[in-house]
Amino acid sequence: DEPDGVSKYQKQHDVYYAFYKIFEPLRESNLVEKAATFNPVGDVSMYKDGGVAVQNLMYELTHQRLLEKKHWAVATNKRHLEEAIMLFEVFMQCKDWNCVASNAAYFRERVNEEEFIYAAYHAIKHSPLTQHVVLPAIYEVKPRHFTKTQIAEEAYEAKEMKLRNVFFQNNFTGTPNDIEHRVAYFREDIGVGTHHLMIHLENPFWWKDTYGYHIDRKGENFFYAYHQLLNRYEAERISNHLPPLEELKLDKPLKQGFAPQTTYNFGGPFATRNDNVHLQDVDNVGRIHEIVHMEDRIHDAIAHGYVEDEQGNKINIENEQGIDILGDIIQSSLYSPNRKYYGNLTTLAYTMLDHQTDPKNKYDTPPGVLAHLETLPRDPAAWRLHKRIDNIFREHIDSLPPYTKEQLEFTGITVSDVQIQGSLETYFEEYKYDLINGLNDNTTETEFYGIYATMPRLNHKEFSYKIHVQNNNGASKKAVIRLLAMPYRDGNGAIIPFDEGRWLAIEMDLFVKTLTSGDNEIDRKSSEASITVPDVPTYKTLVEKTENRENLEMYESSTGIPNRLLLPKGCEEGTEFRLPVAVTDAENDVNDESIITMQKYHHYGVRGVQPDNRPFGYPLDRRVPDEHIVDEVSNIKATMVKVYNHNVFIPLS
Repeated sequence: DEPDGVSKYQKQHDVYYAFYKIFEPLRESNLVEKAATFNPVGDVSMYKDGGVAVQNLMYELTHQRLLEKKHWAVATNKRHLEEAIMLFEVFMQCKDWNCVASNAAYFRERVNEEEFIYAAYHAIKHSPLTQHVVLPAIYEVKPRHFTKTQIAEEAYEAKEMKLRNVFFQNNFTGTPNDIEHRVAYFREDIGVGTHHLMIHLENPFWWKDTYGYHIDRKGENFFYAYHQLLNRYEAERISNHLPPLEELKLDKPLKQGFAPQTTYNFGGPFATRNDNVHLQDVDNVGRIHEIVHMEDRIHDAIAHGYVEDEQGNKINIENEQGIDILGDIIQSSLYSPNRKYYGNLTTLAYTMLDHQTDPKNKYDTPPGVLAHLETLPRDPAAWRLHKRIDNIFREHIDSLPPYTKEQLEFTGITVSDVQIQGSLETYFEEYKYDLINGLNDNTTETEFYGIYATMPRLNHKEFSYKIHVQNNNGASKKAVIRLLAMPYRDGNGAIIPFDEGRWLAIEMDLFVKTLTSGDNEIDRKSSEASITVPDVPTYKTLVEKTENRENLEMYESSTGIPNRLLLPKGCEEGTEFRLPVAVTDAENDVNDESIITMQKYHHYGVRGVQPDNRPFGYPLDRRVPDEHIVDEVSNIKATMVKVYNHNVFIPLS
């Protein structure tokens, strides 16, 4: 069932035991033997590049130029990233699984643990040899990054006392004294952190097409994935009667501090930032004015309607492709037409923001949560910074002409009614995750202790859509059904103007349906939403399912929004949303229908292929100066809904 003939269950087995207790030596006998006996450069015919990548890495290793083990490492550090990419390239050049597994075992024991995780996760996501491998949840591979230090210490004591099946409550950081604590449940949701990591796994800024394929609309993916995450955060703020998110101001104090209360496996605690910090230049990283200059150049490009490549050629961006080009520039992707001129805005801004705890490097403090993709959303400042970046994208998008009625129409198609079946109601439930990989024991045994951290997480009751569509074309038509939700009132209860609401719209579902001639009644369950994915089971469960050769297909694509976060929290009296349903022509819109499924579709395509030809967020991606144009189009219809939360909490059973 795999291109190299090796069972996906064997691959799963090797992956799980390679990541098992990643900060300690290997324990699985086959991997231990490979680590001890394998010579990465002994037979270079096993590599597609004839061993070039592995020889480069071995040179660095034998000359002791790599970061040592038992030390923190972050992708925002240029050298750490270079080392991780070198290992990633070795994995990507392997012709078969034995080559991958042997190199993984060998280098796991010799390179920095954090760099190994970074390289292996990216390789598993992109290698043709691992397309059916389910990655273990990052919060169980590195649980200390998500678990308060006190809880981790108590869990270690329980392990030393040989206690089993014990649970420790890992509450959110902060207290109700901070108004932003109201939305800590979203920022610190481990599924949100995983989603943020997966955005970058699918779409790394350093990706080269020589790794195997071209990533279609890579820059637009970067924009839209973050834009949707921001909009969902805004919806949570509205649900909790908070004001709109303010963009980060570089010349004003940063009001919100953040205390992660977590500790690295090696290297001390994650850095804490106090309130009201004045942003400063960071030694050996960058200066505030560099960020301003990069932004100015991008603003100028938007105003002129073109960017310039390295040869000085003008590239028009006043079209549907413009957002993709700007996304590459702002992400500082290798796809950027001119990285030297437009710079590395996003990477530099986040790195400098993270270093505000020690900008002069006086105290040699470890990095904070902003330096790690999986923990970045925990910090309120991260959202404010990306709001600033998102506003640059909006400046460009709002400069494009609005859609005309003719552009929005799907001839002969009328959406006559949209109904919600069931209650739009959310609740909190207690969730457990395994702390096994955060509990060092220096033994050779492989054991799952049943020591867990628990925390509340948002979920919702199941519901469904009933959509009535009339097809008056006299023949069947294949259509794309697009569902979005626009917040109707802000946190103070004031009505949000239509054009602002469409910018804040969250995508709810997208699927293909064949419309027969005449009346069509479409029933769609919330559990079928193509933009969501289920949470990956616990580490122990994954291992057990693999050993029992159970199907894990539903967890293969982990890039979408967690399915339990499909609905914003809502509130006791109901948070209002306008729910537009747009039916568009699949003949023009769909690039590859086979990957618009619950298991495989997300905003980022599959192995570089983007299934939807329309701009992300269509038909609400462009400004709408007159909402009546949308109302007059027969293939778009909206209904008003309310999302409720009645303070229900369901403990573990």
